[in-house]
Amino acid sequence: METTAQLARHGLFDARVPRYTSYPTAPHFAGGVDEGRFASWLRAIPENGQISLYIHVPFCRRLCWFCACRTQGTSSGEPVRAYLEVLKAEIAHLSRNLAPGVRLSRMHWGGGTPTLMEAPMMEELAAAVEAVVPMAPGAEFSVEIDPNEIDEARLDALAAAGMTRASIGVQDFDPEIQKVIGRDQSYELTARAVEMIRARGIESLNADILFGLPHQTEERMADSVQKLMSLSPDRVALYGYAHVPWVAKRQSLIPTDALPTPEQRLALFETARRLFRWDGYEEIGIDHFARPGDGLARALRDGRLRRNFQGYTDDTATALVGLGASSISRFPQGYAQNASATSAYTRDIREGRFATARGHVFSREDLWRGRIIEQLMCEFRCDVKAIVALGASPHWVLSVLKGITARFDGVVNLTSAGIEIPPKARPLTRVIARAVDAYDLSRAGHSSAI
Repeated sequence: METTAQLARHGLFDARVPRYTSYPTAPHFAGGVDEGRFASWLRAIPENGQISLYIHVPFCRRLCWFCACRTQGTSSGEPVRAYLEVLKAEIAHLSRNLAPGVRLSRMHWGGGTPTLMEAPMMEELAAAVEAVVPMAPGAEFSVEIDPNEIDEARLDALAAAGMTRASIGVQDFDPEIQKVIGRDQSYELTARAVEMIRARGIESLNADILFGLPHQTEERMADSVQKLMSLSPDRVALYGYAHVPWVAKRQSLIPTDALPTPEQRLALFETARRLFRWDGYEEIGIDHFARPGDGLARALRDGRLRRNFQGYTDDTATALVGLGASSISRFPQGYAQNASATSAYTRDIREGRFATARGHVFSREDLWRGRIIEQLMCEFRCDVKAIVALGASPHWVLSVLKGITARFDGVVNLTSAGIEIPPKARPLTRVIARAVDAYDLSRAGHSSAI
């Protein structure tokens, strides 16, 4: 009870804070980054270097009401085919700005629903990428798979293209909850998709599940988690449902009176967390779980865990290049985001230029604060020496960390190396990270802290 009171006192149940998959967060991107700067950042990648590649496919057969991603519905394959041609043109433009010998350490196809593409389209896209930036030895290729939009032929195409990891969105297995969030996806359908994936030798499987959905109870949460664990995913993301209808109008279809309270959300999270831990999963950061042999678990043990727009990662590439409408790239110099509207993105690429619409150039302090936040989000601690190694003065780092310990007295511990967040206070991690954020958060409508 005292722990809950302490969490409440520090704002867990009423704060709205970023998820901190970037710093600064995307609402602070501005127009100072154009296609010329984006191209110069690409050309700065050294010969024989490695990059990560994210390809965004914004189309869905149906629009799930809970989703806040940039997507659009389509009932036919024509828009997807047209979009693929634009992607191929963007990849060709990319090739003219990359140094020789650049390889991929990671590639991820997300959306939307990438598996809305038919098998020949997948083959074309994979071949277009391979011709420009081949996979490096040991590289990982992951794809978001909708069990409602997958079949043997498409999985054969993905396996032949070298897919090493599949990611399946589950959200919740309860039929009533699925109906309320506009996502019909039975356990049997999901299990069949997993069976087909495993049959092709793709042993790495991710799954996403949500807490905080309408009508969720601890009993229903436990039932969905147990069903998910029966599918033996290697890695699970346990995300809190972000109800932001001012961002995603479709969420207005979700009954707000059926949403759990912040206190109930914490109970739902703890129910799922205990079950994952009981089944042998290791906790990764604030909301991921992984089998001990998974890459994320190894990265956490080795101090290599990082955070990006896909959540937690063990990727060490210094550049993440995003292709497709609304995709975000991260370079050592800053962020660059493509035009969000598919029409604007398409126009720019067809006219022979990159579709960069906005971004952010890092200041030195951005890099320091961003790394402090990343350490807190990944390891629940911050090491002074690690920030000093980036060029910050010890005095500046200690000033920031002492400010955190003063603000969260009795919650955050000051150590000989820096600061740490003890287990009982870890639900506050995003709130604590906000104390490091130097940007004005009042103009961005972020999600609940829990």
